[in-house]
Amino acid sequence: MIRIPQIFVIDDEGNQLGVMATKDAQRMAREKGLDLVEVAPNQRPPVCRIMDYGKFKYEAKKKAQSSKRKQHQVHLKEVRVRPKIAQGDLEVKVRRAREFLEKGDKVQITCLFRGREMAHQEVGLDVMRRFFEMIEDIAKVEREPQREGRRMKMVVSRKKA
Repeated sequence: MIRIPQIFVIDDEGNQLGVMATKDAQRMAREKGLDLVEVAPNQRPPVCRIMDYGKFKYEAKKKAQSSKRKQHQVHLKEVRVRPKIAQGDLEVKVRRAREFLEKGDKVQITCLFRGREMAHQEVGLDVMRRFFEMIEDIAKVEREPQREGRRMKMVVSRKKA
């Protein structure tokens, strides 16, 4: 409901009709089978447009959905290694981490320690360093290796191109 007596009107084709009485603009909209919508209420006089409001809302909703669909949400993916991991197994894990990074996700590299391996944590740190050296061309360290109980964690993300 538009209560101001004088408004600036834009028709359904985008032509500016100028300042006119609100009742005249409403009559014009009714004759065309469309709605009179206030698009800039803070202007003096307020700007109103003759349009199909239902169609406008539908198109705005579709546009919002399509832009939401194109967004990529960054996930934190985990790759687990052990201090005694073989070179071939390490390469498989590196390949998997590369796939995650190329998709735009962050990768958490976790080194798990069992039993007496806790006494030689430098071996696990060495494995993590070798892992990072293999993906260094596309990754950057986001969080340095930190010990959390029987695990050592490190987070890497993709470098900006």
